[in-house]
Amino acid sequence: MAQKLTVPAVRSRKVADGMDPLVMVTAYDAPGARMVDEAGTDLILVGDSVAMVVLGYADTLQVTVEDIAHHTAAVYRAGPSALIVADMPWMSFHVSTEDTLRNAATLVRAGAQAVKLEGGRRRLPMVEALVAAEIPVMGHIGLTPQSVNAMGGFRVQGKNAAAALNLVAAAKALAHAGCFAIVLEGVPDQVAAMVTRSVDVPTIGIGAGPDCDGQVLVFHDVLGIEQRIRPRFVRRYADQYSDGVDALSRYARDVRSGAFPSAEESYRLSDADAESLALYGAS
Repeated sequence: MAQKLTVPAVRSRKVADGMDPLVMVTAYDAPGARMVDEAGTDLILVGDSVAMVVLGYADTLQVTVEDIAHHTAAVYRAGPSALIVADMPWMSFHVSTEDTLRNAATLVRAGAQAVKLEGGRRRLPMVEALVAAEIPVMGHIGLTPQSVNAMGGFRVQGKNAAAALNLVAAAKALAHAGCFAIVLEGVPDQVAAMVTRSVDVPTIGIGAGPDCDGQVLVFHDVLGIEQRIRPRFVRRYADQYSDGVDALSRYARDVRSGAFPSAEESYRLSDADAESLALYGAS
């Protein structure tokens, strides 16, 4: 079994220092976590994207701390070597530092080794409180899905000079507050490169171009399980949705035709027991 990756090890992974880029993939259950870990990823994100790709919601706003804790525990039980990061869902870190600490502790007790929260400078008190409580924090700026209503949809951020400089300032503030890594989502690649150069903690991009210190994608997107939404930044490495539908269709045909199960796929009595049972039935 590979050595467990730690927060300090992740924090040191700046590509500019000659380190390999970080690989992060979401997972929401034990089988997915085992697959992601065996593939050699560095971090597993138990993302609030579970709302959309597993639970069937239209956005991430419906998922709760209890939901994330439930899925984090399943990932933890798989025993991955990758670092487990749990998303703090909408309204779990917005009201008070006390609520934030309590909710983060729930996720850590479920198996998370770090938490991720969305937002820039307005979230600094929450980040500082978590770091003071020795709970590692990953930041998340740019397109923040929990702010979908305020942003007017899933829109690319940092598209002008002022907005780009705001992202740089937010990243610096988050790093100064103690974040060990920062996700950059939905920003122009030049802006992501500027942010990455401006901070001494790794950036992990999603729809942020190739110049971040790592990349993250959703499990269901990488494997082609999710077919409804196809963001331009997603590269599908398989088509498991189509393969799965084909396999299930063949199973259904075999059941209806009597081809499944076969004799080899069935349990049978010994000849002696079958004969005894037949005699019993005859009496």
